[in-house]
Amino acid sequence: MSTVGILGGTGPAGQGVGLRLASAGYDVVLGSRDAQRATGVAHALDVRGSGTLTGATNEIASSCDVIVVATPWDSAVSTVTGLREHLAGKVVISMVNALVREGRELVPLYPPRGSMAAQLAHALVDSKVVGAFHHLPASEMMNLDSELDADVVVFSDHAHAREQVAEMVEAMPGLHAVVAGTMSLASAVEAFTAVCISINIRHKAHSYVKLAGLTH
Repeated sequence: MSTVGILGGTGPAGQGVGLRLASAGYDVVLGSRDAQRATGVAHALDVRGSGTLTGATNEIASSCDVIVVATPWDSAVSTVTGLREHLAGKVVISMVNALVREGRELVPLYPPRGSMAAQLAHALVDSKVVGAFHHLPASEMMNLDSELDADVVVFSDHAHAREQVAEMVEAMPGLHAVVAGTMSLASAVEAFTAVCISINIRHKAHSYVKLAGLTH
């Protein structure tokens, strides 16, 4: 089974994905600029399953087989650019959303190439960038007793990598993969995250995306 490194993995979103990947049997490394902080965060998470969860620097995390980018949107490109050689030839999963808060709402920003996934793909020409994990509430992801039953939209221009990520998602407790299509959908998928978070703020909820009419 592939090892998974999460760049910027000490934030709530990265922790949630890391915990559920480890609980699915993957060996996961939470990356951070501060290795000591990453180690402490990893030790505090309660993995249920055969996988492992450890903490290290982003550079060490980038040596894993599959990489998840969970950094803040404004540092994502610079982070992966500095690790470009380590990421060459690998599947790189972008879960980054460019959002800014205005009052009680989050509104989407549109990077020059239309989406953060496209920005990362442009920076990592030798990697296979796949978008996933955008619409998930971090608190529910980090709570394995939350009875989460969420759909995860997956998109990429690389068909084989897209299917590989979908298989990983399906293995994670509480998640189901929905392959949407190519990178052309990235902007719409990422922007909808602002809607999800704004709804949760307004209604003091932890809702998530569930697409009716699909057979899992």
